[in-house]
Amino acid sequence: MTVGAGRATPPSRRRDAQRNWELLVAAAHEVFTEQGLEAPLDVIARRAGVGNATLYRHFPSRASLIEAVFHDQLTGTMAIGDRVRTAPDAWTGLNDYLKAVFDTLAADRGTNDLMTTHVRGVDVLADVHEHNRRTVDHLLRRGRDEGTIRADITTEDVLFALAALGRAVPALTTATAPDAWRRPLALLLDSLRPLATTATPPPPLPEPALTAEQLGNVLAELGPHRAAPRA
Repeated sequence: MTVGAGRATPPSRRRDAQRNWELLVAAAHEVFTEQGLEAPLDVIARRAGVGNATLYRHFPSRASLIEAVFHDQLTGTMAIGDRVRTAPDAWTGLNDYLKAVFDTLAADRGTNDLMTTHVRGVDVLADVHEHNRRTVDHLLRRGRDEGTIRADITTEDVLFALAALGRAVPALTTATAPDAWRRPLALLLDSLRPLATTATPPPPLPEPALTAEQLGNVLAELGPHRAAPRA
């Protein structure tokens, strides 16, 4: 999945105004990735080389700026969901989908904050959450019919587990290694298999297990949860 900032086609405007819009979107993407969605807006304005008034003229709310920055990434996630729904089998589709989503969550803290918390006013985010729910539900129903998913697993079970693991991804990547999330995701996926399918040994888990010290570092990185500030 290609990670990019902003909409592919910004609204039509004067050349200097369009340039400021592009500078603000690029700067916001950098700052949100580094600091999360709670990053001060004046930091974004300074990095873009414009004043706060210019920022608010283009983006009157934090939500409008967030939507401009992450619109393409979020719609890209929906495109991946559309593609995996037609995978040859549900198990392959679910694996491919979740690995693609978690690749994005690991690469971009801003996107992680956006997709694992609730931010009001970002219209495309509501669409992504609903699309994600439908994709997971579709693949689980197919998997149950194909005998590759446990019959007692619900869509809500999976979405809850994914949200919890997704929220921990930045701490894992900061405290251990960029791909450390692959191991707990593999364990989560294995837990969805029917209990009777034990004749074939599961594949080796990716990435080494966390040490006690690394786990402590991860928990320290998670820290307290804070609500996203209102613009």
